Amino acid sequence: MCIVCFVKALVHVFKIYLTANYTYNFRSWPVDFRWDDVGARAGGSSHRALTCTAAAAGVWLLQDAALGGGDRGGLVYPGSMFLMTRALLPLLQQGQERLVERYHGRRAKLVARDGNEIDTMFMDRRQHPGSQGRGLRLVICCEGNAGFYEMGCLSAPLEAGYSVLGWNHPGFGGSTGEPFPQHDANAIDVVIKYALHRLRFPPAHVVIYGWSIGGFTATWATMSYPELGALVLDATFDDLVPLALKVMPQSWKGLVVRTVREHFNLNVAEQLCSYPGPVLLLRRTLDDVVSTSGHLVTRWLRAGSLAQEAAFYARYHVDDDWCLALLRSYRAHCEDKQEDEEVWGPHGLAFPWRVGQGLSSRRRRQLALFLARKHLKNVEATHCSPLEPEDFQLPWRL
Repeated sequence: MCIVCFVKALVHVFKIYLTANYTYNFRSWPVDFRWDDVGARAGGSSHRALTCTAAAAGVWLLQDAALGGGDRGGLVYPGSMFLMTRALLPLLQQGQERLVERYHGRRAKLVARDGNEIDTMFMDRRQHPGSQGRGLRLVICCEGNAGFYEMGCLSAPLEAGYSVLGWNHPGFGGSTGEPFPQHDANAIDVVIKYALHRLRFPPAHVVIYGWSIGGFTATWATMSYPELGALVLDATFDDLVPLALKVMPQSWKGLVVRTVREHFNLNVAEQLCSYPGPVLLLRRTLDDVVSTSGHLVTRWLRAGSLAQEAAFYARYHVDDDWCLALLRSYRAHCEDKQEDEEVWGPHGLAFPWRVGQGLSSRRRRQLALFLARKHLKNVEATHCSPLEPEDFQLPWRL
């Protein structure tokens, strides 16, 4: 064997050894950040801590008594099962190697308030943010069911040029614990604290991206930290009950509803309504998991292709310029009337603005479709297809 070939083979073997240890030795990895390390901000970072009452007081979505026991977390998150993790280990190792070598990813162990260790990976683009400055923004990715940061939804914002922070649910990959809603809330809480206080991203530059069931932790994050810059929800749902009923026998309906409501009440829609910042909803037109039904906007959402969507939009003769001017006039009118500073939030004047008041039914439909097109984006893909980098966008702002 020639010397060059021998060296290449040795490097390959060494790389495999490092990657294997990268996974197996994470339990002995030193702790990089704890949930209560917010007072020790290295470098004298000047941005102030968020004043969200829920985060500051440690008020969580669910009480400990609601967690239940046993392995029921695996029913909602099968990716936390030991055998599945073992089966995916080669792919997880390849994903870790790619993030470290190609994107200079930095792995870190965080300790959440409940004691769980959360496995994270950070890709920093701030030194070379790109022509549009995308790298100055941090996208925190909340993976879906059986999703891992090593091979999950973070690929779209990463390839689009943003700084990215991925993390694994409790019980997934190197993270410890079980993925009950309470533990998930504690996990995303320490991830956000890490982003703000250790990585030192300004809150306005932090974007939360949730795919599928990751929409629960994504909306919990923006509800609890309303100063975060934006929220992107991809192929998620407003309520878990209809999805659970689709895959369970009809005779089990009562048991399913009761179990979900008591133990896995992933109230995404309720949490979403508590966030005052810009939101973009991505809907997969070929989604075989999440579906839509209902009236005008949902009929537009059910369009099977972008061409059908455009035809539906044109059918109602929506004038984009008129809609934009009208919304700006609403904002200006509300700003002129408001003298109380308390109504101003981190994203400007708080809602409602009485949008649509005094308009005819035809005009209201046009305005509803205009807002839907701005905040809801159809993507021609199935539920589990990787999102293309060009389809990952930040929410529209007026």
